[in-house]
Amino acid sequence: MSQAAAWPDVIKTIERVDPAVVEQASQYPSSILADVAGRRGALNGRIAALSPAMRVAGAAVTVEVRPGDNLMIHAALAIAQPGDVIVVDGKGDLSSALMGEIMCQQAAALGIAGVVIDGAVRDSEAIRALGFPMYAAGLNPNGPTKSVPGRVNHPISIGGVSVNPGDLVVGDADGVTVIERAKAAAMLPLAADKLAAETKRIADIKSRKALRPGWLDGALRAAGVLKDGESL
Repeated sequence: MSQAAAWPDVIKTIERVDPAVVEQASQYPSSILADVAGRRGALNGRIAALSPAMRVAGAAVTVEVRPGDNLMIHAALAIAQPGDVIVVDGKGDLSSALMGEIMCQQAAALGIAGVVIDGAVRDSEAIRALGFPMYAAGLNPNGPTKSVPGRVNHPISIGGVSVNPGDLVVGDADGVTVIERAKAAAMLPLAADKLAAETKRIADIKSRKALRPGWLDGALRAAGVLKDGESL
């Protein structure tokens, strides 16, 4: 029997990204973190916040469900810790909602930082009013079943990105970025440098000191658009 086959469907204990790393990462836009992580880790844009004001940062508790069934999300809520982000591979199915107001009220009361679902949710107005960070692929008033087994805290794929339990999850109005737990701390100084560079670039544009990027001519030459020595 393989090691994977021997794992229980629900893994209760995981190693999480350091809370101090989560706190620092929460100060950066998801776009900055995606850039410094090699422009990988950003979930497909169909998975979006119910409100642009929603922000989330935390360690991933991963959930795999069968389309239209939310039994394993309930299991995840039973074992998640305050500050966790529940990340659900709902297979992109939008035929029925996997979560609604009641489960979001429960998650908020438990201190869950937010939820990311590649699937549908419902009670969107109530969730917005609650202010609970919810990222989903769509909406549907139809309710789920609660009878099909799945898995909690196993590796999943969501929005084109592989997510492991304990990975860093950061979401804002632009979407959600996931960074591997082991790499998350190393991304923070890179994010600080990237943010400083972008802030300076914007200041230079506003002051008209530099209205186009300094790298443009070189990139055009490298692409064969401009000849050597030629510039725009």
